[in-house]
Amino acid sequence: MENRPVCVIIGMGSQLSLAVARRFAQEGFNLALLARSADKLFNYANLIPGAKVAGFPADIADLDDYQDALQQIQRRMGDPQVLIYNAASIRQGVPTNLDMGELLNDFKVNIGGAILAAQQFSPAMRRKHRGTILFTGGGLALNPTPLYSSLAIGKAGIRNLAYSLGAELESDGIHVATITIQGLIREGTPFDPAKIAEVYWHLHTQNPKEVWDREIVYDANYRLG
Repeated sequence: MENRPVCVIIGMGSQLSLAVARRFAQEGFNLALLARSADKLFNYANLIPGAKVAGFPADIADLDDYQDALQQIQRRMGDPQVLIYNAASIRQGVPTNLDMGELLNDFKVNIGGAILAAQQFSPAMRRKHRGTILFTGGGLALNPTPLYSSLAIGKAGIRNLAYSLGAELESDGIHVATITIQGLIREGTPFDPAKIAEVYWHLHTQNPKEVWDREIVYDANYRLG
C-alpha cells in the first residue's frame, strides 16, 4: 500500500467526510484524516477497510498545532494527490450580536485552515503538475441567513477562495473546486453522504482541464452526468 496515492481529508466527521474517505479508499487511495479528537479518528479508521489510514489530531483554530499536523501528514504519508477541506465552525448568531473574537476564531476554521492546507500541499502538486483541491461549501454562500451569519461568511469565503485559488493553480495542472451543498446532509435523502461523495470523485477524475468545473451546486435535483 506504500505506493498508493494519498488523499488528505481535513475536518473528518461521521457523515460526508466518512463517505468521501470510503469512496477514495475504494479507488486505491491511502488516507490522512485530520480532526480534533484522536479517539474519533481511530474509530473512523476502523470503518474504512482496504486502505492505509492515519489520523492526525489537531485543532485548526490553534494555528501552530494545525500547521504541525499538516507537516506531519506530508512527512508520514508523502505528498498528497488530493486535498479535501471539509472543516467548519458552526455557531448561531445574528450579525449585530457577533462576538469579534468568536468570529475571528470561526474564520480560522472556515477559511484560514483551507488556505494553510493549500499552502502546505500545493508546492508538491505544482512540481508534479497534478493534484486536486476540493472545498466543501454550503448554500449559505448563496443564500445567507442571519442566524448563522458567521458560517455564511465562511462559506462565501470558501467559495471565493476556490475561484481565486483555482485561477492561480489551474495552469500548473491543479484542479481546485468547491461543492456548494444546498441542504442538510442526511442518509436516505437526496443529500445522502454517499451520493455527495460521488461528486467529489467526479471532480477529481474530470479530464482534460478544459472541462474542469470550478463549482458544483448540489441541490435536491442534482444528478451526475
